[in-house]
Amino acid sequence: MTVHTTQARSTLLGLGLALGLALALALALATVAALPQLGKAASATGDDTMADHPYVGMWVTDDGHIRHELLPNNRYDEARGERESAYQGRYRVTGNTIEYWDDTGFTADGEFIDDVLYHAGMVLRRERE
Repeated sequence: MTVHTTQARSTLLGLGLALGLALALALALATVAALPQLGKAASATGDDTMADHPYVGMWVTDDGHIRHELLPNNRYDEARGERESAYQGRYRVTGNTIEYWDDTGFTADGEFIDDVLYHAGMVLRRERE
């Protein structure tokens, strides 16, 4: 009877581990699937926490190819060449550092130094009207 009890415990332990792994995988997949929606929530609620922030506005590379608009609702819209809205997502500014979460799940960061944005190897300057 001891052999059967040990086998039963091993089987139950194995099933428990398999179920735990399946649940962890399902949770991870659901989290990854929800990431693009996180940035949209601020936009949908009209969150304008950045409305008066000095970094809000259009930032462009010297050749004008990359145009990076930081919106007052913590969203950004990046155009590349003729492709408008090539990348969109949310951002957060802490001090002189900016963090980006693209709607596709890509993340990046940058730094503002002397009114210049250094981001992903690019140099962007504030667009003057």
